[in-house]
Amino acid sequence: MSEYVLAGKTALVTGASRGIGRAIAVSFAQAGADVAVVARDAEKLGDLAKEIRELGRIAVVIAADLSSENAVETICSRLDFDALNILVNNAGGNAFMASTENMRLSGWRKTMNLNLDALVALTQGVIPRLVNSGNGSVINVSSVAGLRGSPFMSHYGAAKAAVISFSRSLAVELASQGVRVNSLVPGWIETDLTGFLRTSKEAEAGTLSRVPMGRWGRAEEISAAALFLASDASSFMTGQELIVDGGLSAMP
Repeated sequence: MSEYVLAGKTALVTGASRGIGRAIAVSFAQAGADVAVVARDAEKLGDLAKEIRELGRIAVVIAADLSSENAVETICSRLDFDALNILVNNAGGNAFMASTENMRLSGWRKTMNLNLDALVALTQGVIPRLVNSGNGSVINVSSVAGLRGSPFMSHYGAAKAAVISFSRSLAVELASQGVRVNSLVPGWIETDLTGFLRTSKEAEAGTLSRVPMGRWGRAEEISAAALFLASDASSFMTGQELIVDGGLSAMP
């Protein structure tokens, strides 16, 4: 569809060195966008940039740790785009499971910093460029963990729920300035980050037993949804959640 074309647009994708972020960056380049990619792993970003350039698009590599205090300053200083059409806040993750009773508050704060605080800080830093584009789209990657109870991952679920709430509020604030803001909510996607759920056949079966479609999602299925949110195909959509989870959130 012509509405999915991103020719002439610029995008910034965080957490782009692997998994969902990498798939999104490639799909945007395939659709015609120039893409700035952010992650800690400079080597993997270099490989991604090569692939983007082979598609005939500009690639800007920004190696940065989004959880550090100077990350936003580093990213904005290296971002060559005066106007930014698309921001994908994809960086995030969860490093542990624990009951709320036994969870260390240091772990809570680290999870919030990576999944929420860093997202808010970067968004603040690039809002002027999004407004300058005249047609901005912010895509904040949340998780089904933020839609329902997440026992033993209350820290992660709370952070991802906050991402959804923040996205709704920001959508209303920026609508009059031509910037749309939506949440992209993946379910269980087969990436490195969900590898701990595939440590045994029993663990994997238990996970997928709650997914009506009975399988893992693919990173490319999430990047297709991101392309929709980034493009003019979703031009009247803001403050919403696009859930791509194989039916998991529909389960009682």
